[in-house]
Amino acid sequence: MPSVNKKSIREEFDLLKEKFKDLSDKDKVTPEVDTLFHAMIMLFELLIAVFMEKKTRKNSRNSSIPSSQTGKDKTAAGAETNGKGKEQNDVLSENTRTVETTQTAEVNDCECCGENLENIQATGHERRTKIDIIFEKVVGHVDAEIKVCPRCNMQTKGHFPENMSGPLQYGAGIKGYVVNLLVAQMVSLKRAQKMIQTLVGQVLSEATILKYVMQLHLILEPWEESSIERLLQMPAIHVDETSLRVDRKNHWIHVASAGDITLKFLHVKRGTEAIEDIGIIPRYGGVIIHDCWQSYLSYEHCSHGLCGSHLLRELTFIVDSNGYAWAANIKRMLQENCAIVAERPSKKLTEKEYKNLQKRYRNILTRGEKELPSIPPKQNGKRGKVAKSDAHNLWERLKKHEIAVLLFAKESHVSFTNNRAERDLRMSKVKQKVSGCFRTKRYAEAYCRISSYLQTMANKGYNPLVAIQMAFSGQIYADRGE
Repeated sequence: MPSVNKKSIREEFDLLKEKFKDLSDKDKVTPEVDTLFHAMIMLFELLIAVFMEKKTRKNSRNSSIPSSQTGKDKTAAGAETNGKGKEQNDVLSENTRTVETTQTAEVNDCECCGENLENIQATGHERRTKIDIIFEKVVGHVDAEIKVCPRCNMQTKGHFPENMSGPLQYGAGIKGYVVNLLVAQMVSLKRAQKMIQTLVGQVLSEATILKYVMQLHLILEPWEESSIERLLQMPAIHVDETSLRVDRKNHWIHVASAGDITLKFLHVKRGTEAIEDIGIIPRYGGVIIHDCWQSYLSYEHCSHGLCGSHLLRELTFIVDSNGYAWAANIKRMLQENCAIVAERPSKKLTEKEYKNLQKRYRNILTRGEKELPSIPPKQNGKRGKVAKSDAHNLWERLKKHEIAVLLFAKESHVSFTNNRAERDLRMSKVKQKVSGCFRTKRYAEAYCRISSYLQTMANKGYNPLVAIQMAFSGQIYADRGE
């Protein structure tokens, strides 16, 4: 299909309207024709708006894209970091040891004249270093003595340690490493088995590996409960959801995050039923930052902040398709104020600046209403809503949710985007792509809880292997879940 010159279509249509207006001003058009032509103009304006949107291709610039490809939100808390996440601390896993040796390359003779230098003191050293890994399997045996009493002829056996309940068990190092492979490194179950076999020469059964996952899942239940209570005290939280395949059926992962806390929950539903069952938003009284999904907006006891990245992409599409000035002006206004807020230590505008921003925002939308084609009235007997273009829907949304759109400029704890929640969900999609869908719901729930814990610990600077071993050893409960 040949390309359509959108600008020429608009120009031709505007030219026809001008000609008809001239004829009407000169009384060369009857009232009946004038009424009919105005009705046709309204219809064609609407058709052109929809046609332009249909002919405009959506891409990564004007539609939803992975949050990993979006720019950094400098209005968010902690935006002064380098954008590569929390720098990991120097804590190593408990089963890690470093063997360091130093050798000296002696100088015995002068390379120039051959003089013996064995008794000459060195004036300095130049060091070169080599780091390597040696995989070491540690096998520990406990032999329980068996003795027969000479007096009563009864047999007595020595007691084994509590952590050796059967003929063969694996240590905390293997437990932590295999869970790290499955959850943090997103390796499939079969490949994790092969990697363990390569290292220790022992094949762990799937049941054994999954048992370790469920053990950690149950261990982290108190941590999750305490983290929920901490999250409810935050002034603003980011929320989002994404699909996840479980037992060949579609489920949803819901995320709520703020500060260094990330919590993910699995539910078969996406909407209000899931939100009620999870129970965070119904109990929360601060600001929830999201992408303007109606299920979130239905909770009126919360304040709302809308994701600026979503709005900018939608506005870009409206400008690309129809070239509306109001969309370009709103986009420019949001970008300018986002930059201003990002540079401010207070992360917000002054009261006077905010009032001026509101006034400018309303003026742009008021002028924008005149650019949009009129919507024909709903016909009698017709069910449902009147179909509208994307531009109409976005304009109405911006007008209705003005406070939520501009809240980033008024409250310092409200970010301009919802990229935090989207990035917290990103690895779940990678896990599904690499390892496939989960077989049962309980293991998918275990993945959500464990990955929530690992993401939270990563925000504090812990690498996943150390975090897993801390959970297995109970160190995370040493100070009320910290």
